[in-house]
Amino acid sequence: MPIRKIPKGVNGTNGTKRKAESRSTDGPSKKTKSDIPVHPGTEQSEEYYIVDREFYPPEMANSRCLEYNENKLPRPIEVFSAAQKETKAGREVIPVRDAVVHWFKCDLRLQDNKGLYLASKMAKSKGVPLICMYIISPQDFKAHMTAPARVDFILRTLEVLKEDLAKLDIPLYVETIENRKEIPSRIFEMCEKWGASHLFANIEYEVDELRREARMTRTALEKGLNMTVVPDTCVVAPGELQSQTGRQYAVYTPWFRAWVAYLHLHMDQLDLFDPPAHNPSGAREKFKDTFAMKIPDTPENKKLTDEEKKRFRSMWPPGEHEAQARLKKFLEQKAAKYADMRNIPSENGTAVVSVHFASGTLSARTAIHAARNANSSKKLDAGIGGIMTWISEVAWRDFYKHVLAQWPFVCMNKPFKPEYTNIEWEYDMDTFKAWCEGRTGYPIVDAAMRQLNHMAYMHNRCRMIVASFLAKDLLIDWRMGERYFMEHLIDGDFASNNGGWGFSASTGVDPQPYFRIFNPLLQSEKFDTDGAYIRKWVPELREVTGKAIHDPYNRGAKDIAEKNGYPRVVVDHKVGRDRALAKYKAGLGRDTA
Repeated sequence: MPIRKIPKGVNGTNGTKRKAESRSTDGPSKKTKSDIPVHPGTEQSEEYYIVDREFYPPEMANSRCLEYNENKLPRPIEVFSAAQKETKAGREVIPVRDAVVHWFKCDLRLQDNKGLYLASKMAKSKGVPLICMYIISPQDFKAHMTAPARVDFILRTLEVLKEDLAKLDIPLYVETIENRKEIPSRIFEMCEKWGASHLFANIEYEVDELRREARMTRTALEKGLNMTVVPDTCVVAPGELQSQTGRQYAVYTPWFRAWVAYLHLHMDQLDLFDPPAHNPSGAREKFKDTFAMKIPDTPENKKLTDEEKKRFRSMWPPGEHEAQARLKKFLEQKAAKYADMRNIPSENGTAVVSVHFASGTLSARTAIHAARNANSSKKLDAGIGGIMTWISEVAWRDFYKHVLAQWPFVCMNKPFKPEYTNIEWEYDMDTFKAWCEGRTGYPIVDAAMRQLNHMAYMHNRCRMIVASFLAKDLLIDWRMGERYFMEHLIDGDFASNNGGWGFSASTGVDPQPYFRIFNPLLQSEKFDTDGAYIRKWVPELREVTGKAIHDPYNRGAKDIAEKNGYPRVVVDHKVGRDRALAKYKAGLGRDTA
């Protein structure tokens, strides 16, 4: 996917850095210390497409973030929960009519799918058919920065899902809706057409979805439709864990201890939901037109080239059967050594199921359930070291979704720590382009970015390395990197991606301190000691031997690097580090993180 063209008029013609005038864009009219100014780069957030004004308002002021923190503004999860609670009595008396509907979103599986299970259970109890639906929304794909590779994976997964449902005589209705504001009314229209008075779905914790489904819940009741949206994405739902002071945890380690303790106390939370039951006889004939429907084509704004389609389809087979096979293979063959191998990018030592978590072809609950069963202990924090470590890594996905629910402004282009918006970032687009293309002169960084651009995937250790490099060595607004990842990763998940970038840029929840700055050379030597990962992804350096692979221009491999066109470094690490420390300190007005 090409890098977005620099808007005209930004610093003349070359799009390099400049300081923006400060202005407030959101929040109360009464000015407070926290929103004077909003931050030095407010204008750049729009000019460099960090805030997509086609769908969203200007960047909010820090004071509005504080209003969420101080419980002065209702969080979207609270608005949604209130809608479900306040309509419950009215919804429960609605009788089942001719069908029950399940709306698939990021839960493209039959196994262990709570919303689908409940829909099927209700349909079976009343002897009516279950109908499933999925809405393709080009505007949502654009607004949510969904990578073309991920869209392709979703559409291929829908083919698998349709086949699996058809074996149960369950139809899958898939439609493309160009205007995302029309999605709710179209779903209601189809429910009415099918004679369905009950609609089930699983919760998504992003702001857009929570707000939409809060409105839909109330509107549905007015139409005589019971819309039930249930927690399923997380092993432990947001809101279930609180510190001793009654607050949401903002640090992973105590959160994880609470997460483990909760599951040990409520072991039934790891019980898996059965797949849907077979539809009544006659369903295939009644819905023959839906069974005959083809999965729609890829939206124009997310099309791949023929070469990309072929490449990604060979690398990333779709569907829950593939997800289960990968999980099984990992637990049987690699999990025991995971703690030792997970940080080595040249080794195939991880489960590589993140694409399935992101698209919902594998539930986190299934993963933890299977890991527990493969372990030597039924406790989640005991037993085989590698399995324990993997469980704790999967739990990060829950943690970041809990953060998203409690601090929704992280879904609105704001960092978890709002004061970090006062850091004066740089917007050197030539340097950003070099980072995107893997031409920074730092072999480990370049190898990682080239892996991303070729596979739509990057090893997790490398994600931390390149994110730290962009935010700290280059001092480029971390949100530009966050967006680039989402627009290219086949496993792009907003909460996890945002959390990872916040950690590396020291702007997020439970981050590394801002004065801890990865040295890309030391990271390269530690985690790609023999240079196997670099040689795979940076062909210009394949002839380089020994430790020179990590720093060719300063370790005797200059001639090879120059001959093959490998670039010199875009910034000296020490210079970049000192500049970052000064800018972070100036923006925060303090020496501590």
